[in-house]
Amino acid sequence: MRVAVAGGTGLIGRHVVALLEQAGNEPVVLARSRGVDITTGSGLDGALAGAHAVIDVSNVATLSKKRSVQFFTTGTERLIEAGARAGVRHHLALSIVGIDRVGLGYYAGKLSQEDLIRRGGLPWTVLRATQFHEFAEQLLARSPGPLAVVPRMQVQPVAAREVAHRLVELASGPAIGLAPEMAGPQVHELVELVRQVVRARGRRRLVVPLPIPGGGAAARGGLLPSGGDYTRGSQRFEEWLRAG
Repeated sequence: MRVAVAGGTGLIGRHVVALLEQAGNEPVVLARSRGVDITTGSGLDGALAGAHAVIDVSNVATLSKKRSVQFFTTGTERLIEAGARAGVRHHLALSIVGIDRVGLGYYAGKLSQEDLIRRGGLPWTVLRATQFHEFAEQLLARSPGPLAVVPRMQVQPVAAREVAHRLVELASGPAIGLAPEMAGPQVHELVELVRQVVRARGRRRLVVPLPIPGGGAAARGGLLPSGGDYTRGSQRFEEWLRAG
């Protein structure tokens, strides 16, 4: 099965590509480094020729609502249009748990993406997952200097490879719309995870909890699964940290 992977050179994308190959599929990486730009459509028609499915794990590093909406709207529109021309039979995208409950600028882009996929005309599946284990370390990188200011909130991080495995599993079957959410095996305080990373990496950083003004949705667990059935990953944060 030929499967196009938008963002196939990123954290999740690399896992998706490797797992597709292991399962005997033919992954096609959609990335500017491979001559394909999903925001302009350059190279898309050729890359999607003969593709059964598209797995969209593309991403943009921004906290800006405007930039996020622009990236995800443009990229999704181009993927759906090219997918329709190529006869793609399953459009699958990775999204984030809590985007409809937590008012972050970046999440507005993901909500726009989901809406376009629903209305796009292709059979679709959206998998919402919690933050990856790498999230705590990413927060450290975004907060240079001796202090690391971390929002006080609960998270339920999941292994990136396990999310990729679920995406590949979903891509091999029929479109199901909004799939059950995916989360890791344990709930943690984000501040404590960042402190664990600091200790494990031998860094000298003071981690300062930042209360969220007004006790917003995120502080009340808005980044956790919304209830009901969800797919639970098996790798614990501590196991990931030791392996890294």
